[in-house]
Amino acid sequence: MTRSLFKSTSVVGGMTLLSRVLGFARDVVFAQAFGAGVVMDAFFVAFKIPNFMRRLFAEGAFSQAFVPVLGEVKASGGELEVRDFVNRVTGALGLTVLVVTVIGVVAAPILIYVFAPGFTDEPNRYALSVAMLRLTFPYLLFISLTALAGGILNTYGRFGAPAFTPVILNIVLISAAIWLAPALPDPALALAWGVLIAGAVQLAFQVPFLWRLRLVPRPRLAGQHPAVRRTLRLMLPALFGSSVSQINMLADTLIASFLAAGSVSWLYYSDRLMEFPLGVFAIALATVILPGLSAHHAKRAGAAFSATLDWALRLALVIVLPAAVGLFMLAGPLVATLFHYGEFGSHDVRMAQWSLMAYALGLIGFTLVKILAPGYYARQDIRTPVKVGVVAVVANIVFNAGITVPLAVYGFAAPHAGLALSTSLAAFVNAGLLYWGLRRVGAYRAEAGWFLLIVRVGVANAAMAVVLAFGVGPLGNWLGWAALERAWHLGVWIGVAVVVYFGVLLLVGLRPRHLRVRG
Repeated sequence: MTRSLFKSTSVVGGMTLLSRVLGFARDVVFAQAFGAGVVMDAFFVAFKIPNFMRRLFAEGAFSQAFVPVLGEVKASGGELEVRDFVNRVTGALGLTVLVVTVIGVVAAPILIYVFAPGFTDEPNRYALSVAMLRLTFPYLLFISLTALAGGILNTYGRFGAPAFTPVILNIVLISAAIWLAPALPDPALALAWGVLIAGAVQLAFQVPFLWRLRLVPRPRLAGQHPAVRRTLRLMLPALFGSSVSQINMLADTLIASFLAAGSVSWLYYSDRLMEFPLGVFAIALATVILPGLSAHHAKRAGAAFSATLDWALRLALVIVLPAAVGLFMLAGPLVATLFHYGEFGSHDVRMAQWSLMAYALGLIGFTLVKILAPGYYARQDIRTPVKVGVVAVVANIVFNAGITVPLAVYGFAAPHAGLALSTSLAAFVNAGLLYWGLRRVGAYRAEAGWFLLIVRVGVANAAMAVVLAFGVGPLGNWLGWAALERAWHLGVWIGVAVVVYFGVLLLVGLRPRHLRVRG
């Protein structure tokens, strides 16, 4: 079982790693071509709105409701029942998202006003955001159907193709920035066109893999199909509960639109760096364990359910905590190495460094939410994450009032970092309540050995942090170096950090057997 989980997680993580690397290449191209000013602020807002909706209708609420129900239908019914369920779910999802897409395109000026009201003070930035949103919003329809296809493939153990799909988005966007932008009267719109084209290509890519399973959907009206109705009942509350972090980030964007020009972009670039380990590991791990947890719950295998969660949490501690420490200690060098080109100046580097350090503090919290939430979705309990989500959103608002507003009022150089810190603290509130809830109902019981594991990982992280603190040097040196020199130094220090961390882990006695699924 452990080998299968490791293999599936490695496949998803490897594909996600490729996507993230290309995502960084994409952001480097964007930073060099457009900097961190009006154009990128407009694009990030125009892309963030349908991207937020994608988390609701695609990877978020829909996948969390659809995969457990599909697994149940697959286990209890035959091929015809599965095909009928897939067809009817496709009809229901497709019609719903189509209506939302049309409304989004028509109401683009209102949406920009709602999500970035600070843009209205600058007519050019506001008009560009509206024009971009009208091109990017239809991406929601394509990516929602792509997520449906990915849910089917994941349920049947085909993790590779859905995990590779995000790579296509980055390839298309890089191509749009390099080749399409110079050919358009308004080069900025090339990015929005790239998003729309990428959505269509991502959906088309999934079709051959569904064809092999004989599960290419033929949309039909849902009617009174019981499994579809159960999926919709699970999905409706999950629309909020699965997207708490996205709601918090949209709130951050709203507040950032009132701060100095570039604040939205600084938060975006730092969030992209934080999302790298989150996507490569945490989201990959959550994707892999959800079908297994659903199967354990359907079979009433409580011990296996708990053991799977425990394995995921132990692995997260060993992998994600050092990633968080590394992001915090190397925040400035990372931003400088990846983005300090063209229009992205030294001031932008320093501003993005502040918000990246704040996001790094919350990386383990974001990861725990990704791992613990499937423990509820697999049990078809959506209400609890929704309640927890409400608390987390309120907490984020309180943290912003207590941290971000005073930073802005009293003239702190980087008040946008308060937004990132508030989001990180809210993630820990979210994760803590989810953990307590699973313990309270008996769905999760910690296996033996946690105290020693925490001590070992803590010692290794402390050693790594000390080495980086004394060796990396001031940010000014990095800003003065040429691109290749920055990249070489960054590679060396990342390598040193990895060697120190895992070397100390071995010295204090951690072995692979300590990370096997137990129970």
